Amino acid sequence: METFLQVVVNGLMLGGLFAIISIGLTTIFGIIKVVNFAHGEFLMAGMFLTWLFTTKLGLHPYAAVVVVAPVLFVLGGLTQKLLIQPLMNARDEHIQIFATVGLSTAMINLALLIYGADIANTPAYGLRTPLEFGPIRVLEGQLFILGAAILLVIGMELFLRRSRTGLAIRAVAQNRTAAQLMGINVNWIYVLSFGLGAACVGIASVLVAPLYPTSSNIGTYFVLIAFVVVILGGWGSIPGAFVGAMVIGLIDSLSGFYIGADLREAVVFGVFLVILILRPSGLFGTKQKLSHIS
Repeated sequence: METFLQVVVNGLMLGGLFAIISIGLTTIFGIIKVVNFAHGEFLMAGMFLTWLFTTKLGLHPYAAVVVVAPVLFVLGGLTQKLLIQPLMNARDEHIQIFATVGLSTAMINLALLIYGADIANTPAYGLRTPLEFGPIRVLEGQLFILGAAILLVIGMELFLRRSRTGLAIRAVAQNRTAAQLMGINVNWIYVLSFGLGAACVGIASVLVAPLYPTSSNIGTYFVLIAFVVVILGGWGSIPGAFVGAMVIGLIDSLSGFYIGADLREAVVFGVFLVILILRPSGLFGTKQKLSHIS
């Protein structure tokens, strides 16, 4: 029984990691309806910035959030303004996807040019220290990630539902034309939303960097799982992304322990396909084409 509880707790901790990476991705799609294939590379950029901040200044990695989150916000805003916005009215919507794929490739090669193929290890400052709760053991950094994921979901939901800017964002997500008629600057909302989504992944990168080695391709694995989480939870649903992350984390942990570590990804994607067949809109999605962020 103790072993089973440990495996479940490991799954929840892993789900927290997947959730905090996926929140920014689902935010961008829910509002702008653009699938950002460079999301993993935004995470990679934030992790490298955290490593630089920690190793060069000797400060705690979490302190890097005051630099990394604003930098990623600006990077996201510029990506929307300079890359996505000119393509918003293109006849073929897929051109926006190709643009983010191109950005992803460019960022990976830029990282290789600057840092090379070496792995950068961010000092952990005790965040890899195991904490014991009776028979259960978790890493200190994992608890911070899970707590931050919960707070980020609550914070984003409150911002979108209670603030004036959040209501404007939801209006644009629901109906762009009607929002324009009401005097909302849609282009600015798009830039702001992409920036917010990138800032969320910036926060995630600060929390992830002390626990995982940083390399130019670190984002590839995480972004694949993030897409599974977001689709499973329902495109554009922030609470859905969190629940989907918990489900994927539990499946990953349980299958890795009881079936085999080599087969856990096959199980994750297999269960994912089954759920999509039974409920194509995801756990929190609607049967209609998603037109709003929830």
